[in-house]
Amino acid sequence: MKTKLAVLFGGKSVEHEISVISALQAIENLNRDKYDIIPVYISKSGDMYTGEILLCSESYRDIPEMLKKSTKVTFASDGGKAYLVRCPAKKFGSNTISEVDVAFPIVHGTNVEDGVLQGYLKTVGLPFVGCDVLASAVGMDKYVMKAMLRDGGFPVLDSLRFSGKNQKKNEITKAVEKKFSYPVIVKPVNLGSSVGITVAHDRDSLEKALGEALNYADTIIVERAIVNLREINCSVVGDASHAEASECEEPFMCDEILSYEDKYMSGGKGGKSGGSKGMASLKRKVPADISPELREKIRKMAVDSFRWLGCCGVSRIDFMIDADTDELFINEFNTIPGSLSFYLWKPLGVSYTELLDKLISLAFKRQREASEITFSFDTNILAMGAPTGAKGAKGAKL
Repeated sequence: MKTKLAVLFGGKSVEHEISVISALQAIENLNRDKYDIIPVYISKSGDMYTGEILLCSESYRDIPEMLKKSTKVTFASDGGKAYLVRCPAKKFGSNTISEVDVAFPIVHGTNVEDGVLQGYLKTVGLPFVGCDVLASAVGMDKYVMKAMLRDGGFPVLDSLRFSGKNQKKNEITKAVEKKFSYPVIVKPVNLGSSVGITVAHDRDSLEKALGEALNYADTIIVERAIVNLREINCSVVGDASHAEASECEEPFMCDEILSYEDKYMSGGKGGKSGGSKGMASLKRKVPADISPELREKIRKMAVDSFRWLGCCGVSRIDFMIDADTDELFINEFNTIPGSLSFYLWKPLGVSYTELLDKLISLAFKRQREASEITFSFDTNILAMGAPTGAKGAKGAKL
């Protein structure tokens, strides 16, 4: 019997389109002999839809028309099983679209990659591929991620965190200039794909960079910019108990930072639709032109940091090298990387189909392990005449 696999993509995120590209790539490479694939598109308003039309890349040229030919759905649980059901429900007939065995979120950015969607799936009781709620949230928040990595002894750049709601731009500027010399880099704290990221070389460009970052997030971070920068990326697959590293890559940028355009819009035509191939189209050198010693150092650090943060599934860890000092830093974690980083596994003889199988098996492994943990007691203290109201607060004596 085939596994009923719901592939979730889209979402209320500035990386919405990139998610669609990544998901359609993955769907093309899933083993149809093993999986019944159920596409679940999450619109920019957060509504979910399913239908065969979602499997065609051409359909996304006219999304409103595509949604008219799709079925609006939600997930529901019953008797320990998860189902995809019509929403709103029909008055007559069955509203169940399909039972679902496992979900595969291929989503990027806030509201979907940051633990929000993962928490929803966990509440429904549906096994899902990828990081759990906490690791997803930590991976998305650049400042929290740095704090945890620093606590684990991993090298990260110092940074300052600011809330745009609580601090004025001139206050931020003074704090930055007191801590760092120019150039500095300004980032929204919880976005990927290089959205809203700017290098500032003086006070005027810093103020502009702050405005750009605050367009996308309430909270931002500022850190010193490495002038003579090399970026090296490495993917990891596994879980907290066992993980393996991919080959390393060196992406090439057109500017001081690897931009959204570098990642997704400079690869030329790709795929049947002539659209972007996502991260797979980025200009890069694989394997990276680094020494064998540095390669193993990066791969080991990638695995160790992946396990330290409690990640699961596939992540891409982006490293920075200061070429002037040869210092190595972890820049960020991508808990659901663009194109699922399949291109970093091909040099090691792992096909995209094999990678997807591994990720799905890890989801079922986590579900089996979770079933052995006690999360609730088979009691009902309310039936025992327990006090209610203010006196019945947590910790009250019975």
